[in-house]
Amino acid sequence: MAKLQSSLKNMVLCLFLISAIMSAVLALVYQATLEPIKMAESKKVNDAITKVVPAFDNDPATEMYLLPVEGETDSLVVYPAKKGEELVGTAVSSYTNRGFSGNFTVMVGFLPDGSIYNTSVMVHKETPGLGSKMSDAKFHDQFNGKKPEEFTLAVKKDGGEVDAIAAATISSRAYCDAIIRAYKAYTNNETDITTGATQTTTHGTDITTGATQTTTR
Repeated sequence: MAKLQSSLKNMVLCLFLISAIMSAVLALVYQATLEPIKMAESKKVNDAITKVVPAFDNDPATEMYLLPVEGETDSLVVYPAKKGEELVGTAVSSYTNRGFSGNFTVMVGFLPDGSIYNTSVMVHKETPGLGSKMSDAKFHDQFNGKKPEEFTLAVKKDGGEVDAIAAATISSRAYCDAIIRAYKAYTNNETDITTGATQTTTHGTDITTGATQTTTR
C-alpha cells in the first residue's frame, strides 16, 4: 500500500513537472512570436493606408484616433495622412458583418473634400473567384473619386450605382456597407471637410491613451 502511494505521488509530481515545463515552453514561444505578429499586422495596416490616401510624410498610425459611427454604438479607427502640416487624406478602418462568409474589413481613404480616394480589403473570407474579386481593381476602382453624399452606395439591383461582382451580389452589398460605415464615422468628425477648419473641440478618442482628441483636418 505504501509503495502504491509512493508511486502515485511520483506520478503526480512527474505530471506536474511536465505541465510546468510545457507551460514555460509555450510562454517562450508566445513571447518569441508576439513581436513578429505585431510587426506583420502593423505592416498590413500601413500598406493599406498607403493604398487609400495620397502620398504623405507623417506616420498616420501614431496619430490614429477613434470616431463613433453615426447611428451605431461602435467606433472606427481613423488615420490622418499629412504632407507637412496639411491634411491630404484620411484613412478609416471599417468593417461589415454582411459578407457571404461573415465579417471582413476594408480600409477606406477620403480626401479633404469628402470624396473617396481609394479602398482596400484588409481581411476577408469570401469565396475565392467570386466574392474575393472585391479585391480586384475592376470592382473597387468604381468608388474612386465618388462622394458618398452624391453617389448611391448600393448595387444597381437595389437601385444604387454600384456594379456588383457577377454571382457575388452579397459580397458587393457588404463592401458598400463597409464604405457607408466608414463615411458615417468620417463625417462624424465635425470638422469642415472643405476648409479643414475645426468646428468643435471634441472629435475623437485617442486609441492609445483614451483621452479626447481634437483634430484639424
